Amino acid sequence: MEEQKAPVTFSPALRAVANVFSYLLHPLFIPLLITLIAVTALPEYFSAFKQSSFRFNYDVLYIRVLVTCIIFPLLVVVLAKTLKFVDSVQLRDPRERIIPYVGTIIFYFWAFYTFIREGVSPDFFNAFFLGIFIAIVISFVANSFVKISMHTVGWGGVIGFLLAIMWGMGMNVSVPLALAFLLAGVAATARLVLSAHTPAEIYLGFIVGISSQLIAYWIVG
Repeated sequence: MEEQKAPVTFSPALRAVANVFSYLLHPLFIPLLITLIAVTALPEYFSAFKQSSFRFNYDVLYIRVLVTCIIFPLLVVVLAKTLKFVDSVQLRDPRERIIPYVGTIIFYFWAFYTFIREGVSPDFFNAFFLGIFIAIVISFVANSFVKISMHTVGWGGVIGFLLAIMWGMGMNVSVPLALAFLLAGVAATARLVLSAHTPAEIYLGFIVGISSQLIAYWIVG
């Protein structure tokens, strides 16, 4: 008779550290992070946004991404919690993720649609937001069958975005790509330590995130 393996348990201190990294590396922050990096590294592609700035360079662009991709999705979660549609803002139960998924799909599609309609943002930037939209739609559909890790979907998206511009635009992104792999590993480890996901759900998140960005760049980039 085979012995059953006891579940792996971690110390409270390690779980506390993992919880901190889980919040710091939350996927909601990724669109703003990528925007900051893209504008800083490639300002010549965002000259139209610089001209429309109010107080400091590119402030309108940053505010748009902040409001659409962070504040609005957070408001949906807070409202769902207030109305008792979800028990926790951490959304541990797949059923609790349905309303936030729907709201986030709408907001990210709106971000992509407005950027591409204006016609002043670079194609790789538009492709990034399309990739996020595709990833969330796939995750929403998969939510009926598996509790896919949105942390690894997000960081997989960062890796996929960097791979896309490296292959498609011939840019040397070896340093940010290595950093993205490191942070993705930290995020994945944190979710495993917290027992928030299984390894399969972690790997599936990476696959969805990376492939969605590559598909989006193939469509738009």
